Amino acid sequence: MRRSQGYNYQPLPQHQPGPSGQQASGDALEEENERMAEELKGKIGALKSLTIDIGNEVRYQDRLLRGMDEDMDRTGGFMSNTIGRVVRLGKGGHRNYMCYMFLFVLAVFFLLYIVLKLR
Repeated sequence: MRRSQGYNYQPLPQHQPGPSGQQASGDALEEENERMAEELKGKIGALKSLTIDIGNEVRYQDRLLRGMDEDMDRTGGFMSNTIGRVVRLGKGGHRNYMCYMFLFVLAVFFLLYIVLKLR
């Protein structure tokens, strides 16, 4: 298992003092283990918090994407209806409608040109 670079564990020196020294060495090891356990609890808490935040962000992004998908579906339906009408209009025997539409678009562009030129 690879240790992270921020891991600063320093092993305690192993010497063989008398019976009371072994008790002190065992207490020091126990304190070191407790300290490391507390550090680990803090890191686990931070990871849990980060995981919860990531989950909330994913749910938020999913809602946004679903909304965009619904908007695109509505727009696609609107565009297909409009294109269907234009195709039906083009297939009809009334060529005058297409001419009127072309003249209307030309007039709109001309008006926009004049308005933008006067500014």
